[in-house]
Amino acid sequence: MLPVLVVEDDEALRDAIVETFVLAGYEVLTASDAMQAMRIIRQHHPGLVLTDVQMEKVNGHELLAQIKASWPALPVILMTAYGVIDRAVEAMRSGAASYLAKPFEPERLLSEVARHMLPQQSNPDKAYMSHDPGVKKIYDVALKVAPTEVTCLITGESGCGKELLAQFLHMHSQRKPDGFVAINCAAIPDNLLESTLFGYEKGAFSGASAAHAGKFEQAQKGTLLLDEVSEMALPLQAKLLRVLQEKEVERIGSTHSIRLDVRIIATSNRDLYKEVQQGRFREDLFYRLNVIPLELPPLRSRSSDIIPLAEFFLRHLKGGGAPYKLSPEAKQQLTQYNWPGNIRELENVMQRAMIMAPASVIESEHLFLPRLDGSRAQETLNMRLLERDHILETLQKAEGSRKRAAELLGMSERTLRHKLRQYRLQELDGAAASGSENGYSGN
Repeated sequence: MLPVLVVEDDEALRDAIVETFVLAGYEVLTASDAMQAMRIIRQHHPGLVLTDVQMEKVNGHELLAQIKASWPALPVILMTAYGVIDRAVEAMRSGAASYLAKPFEPERLLSEVARHMLPQQSNPDKAYMSHDPGVKKIYDVALKVAPTEVTCLITGESGCGKELLAQFLHMHSQRKPDGFVAINCAAIPDNLLESTLFGYEKGAFSGASAAHAGKFEQAQKGTLLLDEVSEMALPLQAKLLRVLQEKEVERIGSTHSIRLDVRIIATSNRDLYKEVQQGRFREDLFYRLNVIPLELPPLRSRSSDIIPLAEFFLRHLKGGGAPYKLSPEAKQQLTQYNWPGNIRELENVMQRAMIMAPASVIESEHLFLPRLDGSRAQETLNMRLLERDHILETLQKAEGSRKRAAELLGMSERTLRHKLRQYRLQELDGAAASGSENGYSGN
């Protein structure tokens, strides 16, 4: 996950906001003024900027204009205790992702940030290093169609690299200088997906306290990825079809249409043709999206990519630690495994192996890949317990320093904070269960 940049000249408030983000598992950057914020953006490339409006010299609205001039796709959320609706609407039209009026609850802040945060931008050219002839052919086709405006439909199993291919298309298109906006249609409830896609005006429905630009507007002049589009409900599919046909969107609660200049890429882990035949996906929408079909094969059918990808993840995940190597036995086990979770599962296995390996050589026992004898659940549990014990022991050796422990473990501080938070929650759940067994009711 990319870091969040908090721009606030009130030190106490800035610290409180940072604490909220850290507890939620975010990496946080901070700036006390607009000039410092611009320097940090150039150096660290955050995934979202949260800025106060009332600041000396350069205020939040002016900072918004500077950011949008240089990084149009970077989401900016403004916060102020002095905002008025006219100013909020003006900010949204100027490119602000959202506008928070102080005081606001931490849950509201985290919800807005999760909604607008840019996805982790891996270098899409890395995927083009595939050794598999089928994957190379797909990327050759993608390279040819990327400069055009045609809609592409990318299909394949979950975790096989569909979003990476979508980023590759964007990065090799004329729209590269502008935004790549992704929305996971499977991760957002149906009653929220429409407003997230199309936006809304203030008062359009209960809780709409300010105007909001939808994903289509945020992707103006850029690329919009409709991830797992097959999970969209049929009524919303009809509205999406109209937007694609008319090339204009109307916010919920508005009577005015907004012309769109957006390139559409869609992905699905289902066979959309079968979904159409079974009445779960609109046929007209299918043909609107399926102009250029690109089907990615699962990892199990491209065994020549397993070791190169594993070694890439070891280099990418190690941070500043010593390089890791795979033993011959580990390589053999990796290539023999079926990889139901595809590339995403392989990345998780490599991260886990780096934690479990006592030295820089990863052996087969550090992979903890499920056996074929049905003992997967017990082995997974044992692996998690061993991982927890190893992390806590390393933290103790580091005398409680998370930074030092993260370096020794070869993981980021954010990942370490997340795992420690999980352990604390598990302890609380265990204590609650124990109290319930003993008849404790909390009254």
